[in-house]
Amino acid sequence: MSVGMQIAYRGFVGSAGVEAKAHAELARLARFSGRIAGCHLAIEAMWDRPGHRLYDARLDLITPDHELIPLARSTDEDPDMAVHVAFDTAVRLLEKDNGQG
Repeated sequence: MSVGMQIAYRGFVGSAGVEAKAHAELARLARFSGRIAGCHLAIEAMWDRPGHRLYDARLDLITPDHELIPLARSTDEDPDMAVHVAFDTAVRLLEKDNGQG
């Protein structure tokens, strides 16, 4: 069974590079496919001051019973790093709940 993902971009159109990074990060969750059925990733571009854009990544995990597990958001100047940290948070949570961390 594989883990599915929906991606929503807010404040920018996204890019093939950001989407490829998100799918590479999703592969890290494959070993937890018995515990999660999918995830929702929202990446939002925002301005914290004129000329300085930040990216906020929010990842929610979806259980096989369709329960939502919201995770802490991650913000960075680089959208790839914001996505990476969001998935790091998911892996840590799943490992901890599985007795691996």
